[in-house]
Amino acid sequence: MKEVGRDVYQWSQFSEEKQLDFNGYFIVFNDVRVIVDPPLLADDDLAVIRNRGPLSAILITNRDHVREAERYRTLFQAKILAPELDAPLMEIKADGTFKHGDRPMSGLRVIHLPDGKSPGESAFLLERNGGTLVIGDALIGKPPGSLSLLPADKFKDVKKAKAGLAALMGYAFDTVLVGDGASILAGGKDAVRQALAGT
Repeated sequence: MKEVGRDVYQWSQFSEEKQLDFNGYFIVFNDVRVIVDPPLLADDDLAVIRNRGPLSAILITNRDHVREAERYRTLFQAKILAPELDAPLMEIKADGTFKHGDRPMSGLRVIHLPDGKSPGESAFLLERNGGTLVIGDALIGKPPGSLSLLPADKFKDVKKAKAGLAALMGYAFDTVLVGDGASILAGGKDAVRQALAGT
């Protein structure tokens, strides 16, 4: 587990199939502690989370990023929160849902990204230190140092998906933490702009 921002930690599990990292995040702010889209944690990473106190919640960005959430719901006795539109489509039952504009935790805003790979695809904006955006499948960090959309066949309409992502430009952020691939720790807004400008 590595610290990628103040009290924001990332751990990864390499996917042989996709040839990129699947990333999870542990975020601490005020008295709130959440994990996002959790892949399998190593024992020393589990210790990092336990040492910071009880886990407040497990947040899921989309129906395909459940990953190890069920395991950690049991281990940490934490609730799983998922997008309202994706919760009925998930392989596990969420304990609660969220929608665009919700603040499931103080300082954390939900941004729904319409026309994505799944109907409830959402990002989380951590509103501190210039803004940190946590995204699931909306954009991937591949190749490293840039962001890109998933292949067009993953969307019903890739133009609509891009239009939905364009709303991100209205928010303040500098860091983009991705569910898949390499995150952008500085200049994230420009990286999103370049991804949307690509074909």
